Amino acid sequence: MQVTETLNEGLKRGYSITVTAAELDEKVNDKLLEAQPDVEMKGFRKGKVPLALLKKQFGERVLGEAMQESIDGAMSKHLEDSGDRPAMQPEMKMTNEDWKPGDDVEVAISYEALPEIPDVDLGKIKLEKMVVKADDSEVEDALKNLAESAQNFEDRKKGSKAKDGDQVVIDFLGKVDGEPFEGGAAEDYPLVLGSNSFIPGFEDQLVGVKAGEEVEVNVEFPADYQAEHLAGKAAVFECTVKAVKAPAAAEINDELAKQYGAEDLAGLKGQIAERLEAEFANASRAVMKRKLLDELDGMVKFDLPPSLVDAEAGQIAHQLWHEDNPDVEGHDHPEIEPTDEHKSLAERRVRLGLLLAELGRKNEIEVTDAEMTQAMMNQARQYPGQERQFFEFVQKNAQMQQQMRAPIFEDKVVDYVFELAKVSDKEATKDELEKAVEALEADEPSNG
Repeated sequence: MQVTETLNEGLKRGYSITVTAAELDEKVNDKLLEAQPDVEMKGFRKGKVPLALLKKQFGERVLGEAMQESIDGAMSKHLEDSGDRPAMQPEMKMTNEDWKPGDDVEVAISYEALPEIPDVDLGKIKLEKMVVKADDSEVEDALKNLAESAQNFEDRKKGSKAKDGDQVVIDFLGKVDGEPFEGGAAEDYPLVLGSNSFIPGFEDQLVGVKAGEEVEVNVEFPADYQAEHLAGKAAVFECTVKAVKAPAAAEINDELAKQYGAEDLAGLKGQIAERLEAEFANASRAVMKRKLLDELDGMVKFDLPPSLVDAEAGQIAHQLWHEDNPDVEGHDHPEIEPTDEHKSLAERRVRLGLLLAELGRKNEIEVTDAEMTQAMMNQARQYPGQERQFFEFVQKNAQMQQQMRAPIFEDKVVDYVFELAKVSDKEATKDELEKAVEALEADEPSNG
């Protein structure tokens, strides 16, 4: 087997690989000899079929496998010997297209090698971490929001009409074709109008009712209703309105605290302060991460694989086009040509991506199975009732796994750099942190 360099220009590499007919024939014979003990053929005992007959019967099929294995093996050995790491999957093309059995195989291989990443003195990086404490007014505002979300309902004045958002307490009996059906009756049922918890159209017909009234609600079960014997059927619900109640915020006291798992109001305030400060810390980390990426971008320069930059620029242009054209959901639109600004942003992202990847590789930073499982669990919560299907989809989809693994890996590398950098705390107000985050979001396209 012969490997000849045909291109070495910047990061571009080209090689010609020749696998001789004799090498292929030897590999075919080896594979047939390996399989011979298990082959059964009419007229021969198991394992006694002559090699010549095996070659005539299976040689052509085995030859294809031998060719692919030889080329892959040559490529693997070349990468091992040279130390090259292709930026993307190498392109392979057979150059003697008129090839026939008995001929040498000639293959042209081309790729872009990942560049040498210069070492960075991470200890020279200086960063400020905005530290924001939750003050009493912020805790009180959060408490008020909790009280509103944990609203109670209080009786309206006698004779008041029910409004959207009110709670009506009803007895009801549902009938289809004049006959009651299973599950169609209840007593003292608290129904919040506008909650859409009942069949479409049911709650609308109770807006305006008063306590003590009897009302017939006429609805039609959806065609896809889960109970097949009711799907698509017209129904009448005989309702007795027993109370009409208006929403009222819960009182801020120990009872409210217990609803949220705290022992008392002081404990709930402590929980709220911790949650707020955790949110502030996450926002502060995002600001510090941007500053870090800016610092790293200014510290290193190296050649970038054009294929990676072009692919990233195309992706950026496509994403921004869709943000400007939100009505276009699919990809049936004119080809989007990246601008110089897109290419500049792509170069930054590729440079930082390669640098972070190299820092992770050199320092043996990896995403653990436990971290991947946790990420899958977090994302699976977005599909209630379909968590198992989501897990199975991810397990079978290598690209999806990589999409989930990449941000976890990046954050672990960033945390590693934070540990080595000189980080000083800077006390800040919530307003100052919010302004920093707003500036971050306004400059989002330049994010690494």
